[in-house]
Amino acid sequence: MRLSDQQRLAYLYGRETWRRFSRRLAVGRVSALRFAGRTPDKLLVAPTDLRPADSFTAEEIIAGRFPLAGRMLECDGESPFALELPSEEFACRLHSFGWLRHMRIADKETAPSVVRVVVGDWIETHGRVIAGIAWRPEVIAERIIAWLSHSPVVLRDADYSFYRRLLKSLAFQVRYLRHIADTTREGETRLRARIALAMASIAMPNSGSTIRRAARHLDRELDRQILADGGHVSRNPRVGLDLLFDLLPLRQTYVNLGHDVPQRLIPCIDRIYPALRFFRHQGGELALFNGATYTMANELLSVLRYDETAGVPFRGLPQTGYERIAAGDTTIIVDTGKPLSVPLSTSATAGCLSLEMSSGRHRYLVNSGLPRFAGDAIRQLSRATAAHTVATLNDTSSARISASRYLGPVVFGGASNIRVSRYDGNDGSEGLKASHDGYLDNFGLLYERDIYLNAAGTEIRGRERFMKPHGEVPAGGKDIAVVRFHIHPAIRIVPVSEHEVRLVAHDGESWVFSCLDVAVVEEEDVFFADPTGVRAARQLTLTMPLAGVPEAQWLMRRERR
Repeated sequence: MRLSDQQRLAYLYGRETWRRFSRRLAVGRVSALRFAGRTPDKLLVAPTDLRPADSFTAEEIIAGRFPLAGRMLECDGESPFALELPSEEFACRLHSFGWLRHMRIADKETAPSVVRVVVGDWIETHGRVIAGIAWRPEVIAERIIAWLSHSPVVLRDADYSFYRRLLKSLAFQVRYLRHIADTTREGETRLRARIALAMASIAMPNSGSTIRRAARHLDRELDRQILADGGHVSRNPRVGLDLLFDLLPLRQTYVNLGHDVPQRLIPCIDRIYPALRFFRHQGGELALFNGATYTMANELLSVLRYDETAGVPFRGLPQTGYERIAAGDTTIIVDTGKPLSVPLSTSATAGCLSLEMSSGRHRYLVNSGLPRFAGDAIRQLSRATAAHTVATLNDTSSARISASRYLGPVVFGGASNIRVSRYDGNDGSEGLKASHDGYLDNFGLLYERDIYLNAAGTEIRGRERFMKPHGEVPAGGKDIAVVRFHIHPAIRIVPVSEHEVRLVAHDGESWVFSCLDVAVVEEEDVFFADPTGVRAARQLTLTMPLAGVPEAQWLMRRERR
């Protein structure tokens, strides 16, 4: 029996209320005195930070300007923590201290003193009161990792007094994070907390039992969150990359110090790599599904150079819910899954059966992606079905996303029954047929998508179909479906006729897109996941009045140069 939206919401409110009550009960009264304790006498190691550094950002920070989260803060000689910060995302970036990585390539005489002033200001203004953005679990975890990894910069030429203040603050933050780790919201935040605690357990003097306990907690969380096919439970392709930035240095630190590596750490790293390659287009970018934003080429390369599992990408990720079709220089990736749990769906999108297509180094069909730095309204727009290369019915998304501040933007409805089948031709061609019931409750219709790619990778055929539950054709009614094909901003659209357009890359490679069943219409669009920010783009649409056109077939073919 399918639950109504009201029943789902009632259940979710009850679940969230219980989670909050349990956390309040577990954490109890928060005070600085409660988490006071022994100050370690030294740091044992500084784990490597694999994230790329930017000399321009370092120079700006040295000059008293913080370019974070797409905004700029002019300090004019004051502490950044004494000023009004431009946005919540900016505040998270500032308090997490991830920007310290840029300082490692800055002037070795100037950067350490600048960094020490900022770190000292933070300890003085926020280090003694557990409150606000600075003490969110994800921010604490990132700050602990950043302070440990970049301690050589922070502590270069530092006096003993500052060294003790830093160690005391680090130990305090570790104790607090250890206490709240199990009560944080499920997902990446909890795993990152466990990574930070494991890293702190070996980078700072600790007993063997403390080190083993941190490793056990990390193992348990890795098993919960890294699926058998290597995908992350959030279904966000970008999360695997972000986790490797921390898991790889953590593994190496265990090895360098002679500690037993957590049992699940290496197997999980080995599973993540093939999944990361699965989502990688040949041009080096990761596919834009379920909260993923743009990926710079140097980010991906900085972790792929440690890949010891190199091989042909998988055809599918069955646990994560994706399929990949590839031939010649052409790659098609299709989302064939749904959120694996409600708490993990805060960045999930209503993009079931959406696809991306690339040819060589060019992405042609994309999803709009998630903006890295944008307000909540734009973020929620990027999660709608209309922001994906897939069909929408009656201007309605295929999944319902909560607007409740209490629950957060979780997915509480949508596709529950997704059917997927692959087929292989005798000539080496392959295809995929998939359907979902995301529109069944509201409109009584199922959506089916069929994708075929020839053996040479030069021709793609697609079929979009809406039908009743037993396969009957919709009769009468005013239902209208619109199939959107979001075109990457780097691709130029050249109209040919009412039913045909040419898609041209900057080097002249072109594909012809055509549909004889309905007109191919070019419209304005927005691409959210661009390195420069939200930018204008173009899209192609096929409009299907279902009473007369319940099915539409389209074709893409590469033109010879």
